Amino acid sequence: MSIVVENLTVSYRTRPAVHHVGIEFAEHSMWAVCGPNGAGKSTFLKAVMGLQQVDTGRVLLQNLQRKDIAYLPQQSETDRSQPMTVFELAAMGLWYEIGFFGRVNAGQRQRVFDALERVEMADFAERQIAHLSNGQFQRVLFARMLVQDAKFLLLDEPFNAVDAKTTYALLEVLAACHTEGRAVIAVLHDYEQVRAYFPHTLLIAREKVACGKTEDVLCEEMLAKANALARK
Repeated sequence: MSIVVENLTVSYRTRPAVHHVGIEFAEHSMWAVCGPNGAGKSTFLKAVMGLQQVDTGRVLLQNLQRKDIAYLPQQSETDRSQPMTVFELAAMGLWYEIGFFGRVNAGQRQRVFDALERVEMADFAERQIAHLSNGQFQRVLFARMLVQDAKFLLLDEPFNAVDAKTTYALLEVLAACHTEGRAVIAVLHDYEQVRAYFPHTLLIAREKVACGKTEDVLCEEMLAKANALARK
């Protein structure tokens, strides 16, 4: 199982946001997608998910179905104004199993509570999501992702506007998911977090600068090259 990205190019108003990027994300792997501001990291991830129109290239799901991939968008893209409880939001991770109007059975209900417990939000199950802090809300979004029980987890800037305690608690959740056999691909900007938790890194600055072991990719030479490309 893998996600194969071949010669991917995405443009905004004829200006390439990402161009000619190729990489393969294998099963059980753990990748950070890094780069300077405006490097096209989020655009790249959205294109991989099929949420962004592609100019050239393609994304191949090798022995995977769309339901095998869970996607966590940036928190700012999620509507928090709807009248919904913490449990109901987390249970949306069951969508592929029950659809929009299906009922949650006893086993699925336990899965939702287990996921909330894992992110330390089980005690808030009946609270309205509008009354959560940014950190609490992000924990619930993680629970929704876990409930899907997908083989690949894709996350876009999952720690923006989240406190340090929550950030490191959720990094530990991702590390545990990787240990359990899931693949993790996350857009991140904190290089120290990447060095501590992610064995592999894709460094982009609209184009691919380097990919491979994090210790080799996040070196001074490669980071300087990425910064120079981003300024062009």
